[in-house]
Amino acid sequence: MCDYTVHMDKANHHDVDVILKLYELRREDRMRKARAWLFGYKATNAAEHQAACPPGSDQEAYYRMVTSYWDMAASFVTSGAVNKDLFLQSAGEMLFVWEKTKGTIADTRKAMGNPAYLSNIETVAQALIENMNKANPKAYETFSARVRGVAA
Repeated sequence: MCDYTVHMDKANHHDVDVILKLYELRREDRMRKARAWLFGYKATNAAEHQAACPPGSDQEAYYRMVTSYWDMAASFVTSGAVNKDLFLQSAGEMLFVWEKTKGTIADTRKAMGNPAYLSNIETVAQALIENMNKANPKAYETFSARVRGVAA
């Protein structure tokens, strides 16, 4: 007799297929442009975000494209649809996105009246941070400083 609960926690072919599809979607031309744009995004508060991403602009579309993509991907983990451990092994870019956007999230949530806005990214980013710090207690601190250096 097989204990199904033991196997539910193991990554399977479905998990691999989903992660490969997520990678494939990141390669789409407009998504590549949006991801490249976010690399230079420097907003740390709502006013800076508004200046960087005026309503109706390409920049606003790029921001929404990248953040909604990663929030969707993270939702696969938070809902249990994709194996968390496998996802975390290749989700460094999601943590980069969280680092670039987290300074504006509280204001955005308040302005939208949506306290759950990008909460999947936040939840999975926290798991990534915990994993990083298991290997080296200063790993996240170093990563975060490097991302801030990119934005400086």
